[in-house]
Amino acid sequence: MGRQHSLSSISRSDTDPSLEVECPFGRIDSLTRTDLREAVYELFFMTCRSSPGFGGSRGSLNYYPSSPASTGNGGEGSPKWGSYGMTVARSRIKKTVGLNARRSSPMTTGMHSGSNSPGKARRPMTSAEIMRLQMRVTEQSDHRLRKTLMRTLVGQVGRKAETIILPLELLRQLKPSEFYDAQEYHHWQRRQLKILEAGLLLCPSVPVDRHSPAAARLLEIIRASELKPVDTSKNSETMRNLCAAVVALAWRSCSGASTEVCHWADGYPLNVHLYLALLHSIFDLREDTVVLDEVDELVELMKKTWSTLGINRMIHNVCFAWLFFQRYLETGQTEPDLLCATLATLVEVAGNAKKADRDANYVNLLSGALTVMQSWAERKVLDYHEGFDKETIASMENIVSLALSTTNIIGEDPLSSGVGLADDDDGTAAVDPSVNRVDYYIRSSMRSAFAKILESGASNDGSVIVGINDDPSNILLHLAEETEELALVEKDLFSPVLRKWHQVPTAAAVVTIHSCFGIVLKQYLSKVTCLTNELVRVLQSAGKLEKLLVQMVVEDSADCEDGGKGVVREMVPYDVDSIVAGLLKTWIDERLRIGKECLSRAKETESWMPRSKNEPYAQSSMDLMKLAKVTVDEFFEIPVGARDDMVHDLADGLETIFQEYTTFVAACGNKQSYVPSLPPLTRCNQDSNLVRLWKRAAVRCSVGVGRTNGKDGVTNMNHPRPSTSRGTQRLYIRLNTLHYVLAHLHALDKSLSFFSRSGPSPTGRHTAANRRLAPSHHFDLARSSVQSAIQYVSEVAAYRLIFLDSRHSFCDGLYVESVADARIQPGLRNLKQNLTLLVSILTDRAQPLTVKEVMKASFEAFLMVLLAGGSERAFARADYEAVVDDFRSLKRVFCTCGEGLVAEEVVNREAEVVEGIVALMALPTERLIEDFSIAACEASGLVGFGFCSGGSIDTAEGPKVPMPPTTGRWNRADPNTVLRVLCHRDDEMANEFLKRTFQLAKRR
Repeated sequence: MGRQHSLSSISRSDTDPSLEVECPFGRIDSLTRTDLREAVYELFFMTCRSSPGFGGSRGSLNYYPSSPASTGNGGEGSPKWGSYGMTVARSRIKKTVGLNARRSSPMTTGMHSGSNSPGKARRPMTSAEIMRLQMRVTEQSDHRLRKTLMRTLVGQVGRKAETIILPLELLRQLKPSEFYDAQEYHHWQRRQLKILEAGLLLCPSVPVDRHSPAAARLLEIIRASELKPVDTSKNSETMRNLCAAVVALAWRSCSGASTEVCHWADGYPLNVHLYLALLHSIFDLREDTVVLDEVDELVELMKKTWSTLGINRMIHNVCFAWLFFQRYLETGQTEPDLLCATLATLVEVAGNAKKADRDANYVNLLSGALTVMQSWAERKVLDYHEGFDKETIASMENIVSLALSTTNIIGEDPLSSGVGLADDDDGTAAVDPSVNRVDYYIRSSMRSAFAKILESGASNDGSVIVGINDDPSNILLHLAEETEELALVEKDLFSPVLRKWHQVPTAAAVVTIHSCFGIVLKQYLSKVTCLTNELVRVLQSAGKLEKLLVQMVVEDSADCEDGGKGVVREMVPYDVDSIVAGLLKTWIDERLRIGKECLSRAKETESWMPRSKNEPYAQSSMDLMKLAKVTVDEFFEIPVGARDDMVHDLADGLETIFQEYTTFVAACGNKQSYVPSLPPLTRCNQDSNLVRLWKRAAVRCSVGVGRTNGKDGVTNMNHPRPSTSRGTQRLYIRLNTLHYVLAHLHALDKSLSFFSRSGPSPTGRHTAANRRLAPSHHFDLARSSVQSAIQYVSEVAAYRLIFLDSRHSFCDGLYVESVADARIQPGLRNLKQNLTLLVSILTDRAQPLTVKEVMKASFEAFLMVLLAGGSERAFARADYEAVVDDFRSLKRVFCTCGEGLVAEEVVNREAEVVEGIVALMALPTERLIEDFSIAACEASGLVGFGFCSGGSIDTAEGPKVPMPPTTGRWNRADPNTVLRVLCHRDDEMANEFLKRTFQLAKRR
């Protein structure tokens, strides 16, 4: 039946599961949080019995019997609190600790019960009502407590609270009949006895002999109460023994002399647990991170318990700091104001800690609380990369402040916390004792973060540092990348916070990880027996990392007196053997010189004639690419293991030559030079019927004469010959040459990338079996230049073919004088012949883009005919169908050209603009004028200012529609495009509009 009582750490069962620390004040096994809360409420009520709201007027304790309909919310059966309602002003305590007021109105009756009856007026709650709700005391318990205190203290109003042993008085006065059932009474009695046991035997303020008669009698009675309630009636022998034992133990003093104060609840740590249970009531039950605005009055009332609990201002401050810290943890660290309140309270605690008159209990309390706070905070900041991220970085400043504040108050050596770090190679401690605490946090966290990266990258069979048999190059490469990322995260995320205490936080962090990576690299190099391609990659990664880290140190230390030189000197340079020397450099320079000579000869002698039908490329391109291939092959035959830098030198040199050659190939003029200039805008003049017939006959005669061909002078319209000029065919050879260069660039790139993957063979020569190709990356600029040149030359060739070679069938012949007599079919036949020749000359890779550009150029020429055809072309609405039919035929030519060289959806997409403009030809003249007027005014920003009125023109006031600029970007919504349709509209209304609006001249 015996029980073991201990004062160990608070168990998880008594704390919130989210709490990350153990309570520093010890544990009382026999008491739960509920027991402590109910016991301290009884003590609180007893000490405040003379305060307004607790005992009625004039300090007397009034008892009001409850009715069956009592609600406890201000009804008839509730205690009549009188007019004592709390008037909440700005809380001094909340202002002091930096907490904001959360409620706009004070707590009122009915808030917690949900009562909203219109017949009951709400009033501010009294302190007693607030405390009962906050302490979660039922109305029945509160009612019972009031009645008992009234009976107990009748005639003893002036009796001091510290002379009352409250649990004993309650056991005397309360009988089983006043409880709901025997079980409730037994539970209540057990709580009272456990409080006496804790206060008199387990945690006595005056040391007690557990074997003394009084202590033995008390223990006997407490054990007897475990199975059933003890008899506490007046005539009970047990009750007399209990009173005698309790009085004897409570009225003792350390010196043995008589005392005026009884000691039953002022022993450590019982008094602290009771007081903390009382302080927890300042947090709103509805929102557990919010402190009540009534906290000032409540704390003043709580001070009345100090004499009974043995609390003073210094102990109160420590408890207050711990209260905010504990609530911050219990609520999931979601309310930073609670941590700020902890820091604000610790300022006063720091002042108290310097006082000389500190008793042993205060020292234990202070040391326990600060040690736990410091341990928790430093556990966070010593590995802040693990504890914080972008979402939680806001709380880091407060936690660092907490760690520093607690460390300063404790007064211990900043480096004596026992947190171990790896020693440096010379056996000295990793952290200099003279370095400040924040520097220690930075270096510790960086080491921890680096160690985690290293562990995640190492294999399961061994370590990168010790005893790994496999080649750890990939791990080192990954480690370098992760280290770089770690440094950038430190600089961007954590250093701005730590700079409050440390002048160069980024530099301190970077120096640390530089040293960590150097140790790993040094041990890796100690196991290397030969220089391999993988080793070169590792060394390059290490060099790149070191440059970045040094730059970060220099930037962070720029404001230091020495400009950061002292910090940089801490960084021991990596011991990387520079084996790559001038041998390969000289060889590469010579080969590049030969390549430049080849390029110079090409510029002097190239005629752009194909080498043969099967090799339709320029001779200079074949010579240059052959030289490059031979250079690369011979480069790999040189028996040198590590030459990655030289590979880049060689690639860069070749790339420069390729780019210069590409520029030479693309020097073929400008596509705009083939586009005819736009004729001036004129208006169609209305000829007589006789003149129209005469012009039509003249056109027919001229067409017949102009199309004779051959020796006998007969027309050859059914079998036209291609009109592609020699200059255009040479442009085709340039395109073939560029595609040839591009294909060989890919091959060369693969050959160069091969070196990055395969090591040298024993004989110094590479076989096809050991070649593993890496992704191409050496000639990105050259490839980009070639691709741009291909696009450029394709456009020039297409414009030359359409606007120069096919000018007679498009720009000069289509729709001249009459749509019906100058349709597009002859031009299409010629275009098909030209496309056939194009496909026969160009290589397969060059055909799709070039045909597409020819299509775009032909569409551009078709629009030029419609919009800038000059004085020889005029269109009526009736011509719309013929024009649409012609454009469909033009599209069909490209849809059927070759084997899907241009996809139909691409043709349709490019034709959308043309079709939109052609659709304007079907609109009535009135609609065209209206659309043009609106578009022109919108483009010039005159809409809404009265300058345009839906296309109507006031001839009396002159033109109001502005002349739109010629952009050359034809579009249905472009006002200049619509204007050109009007200029080519063979219509009296269009003629009149253009004459009066812009005074355009007649065609001649």
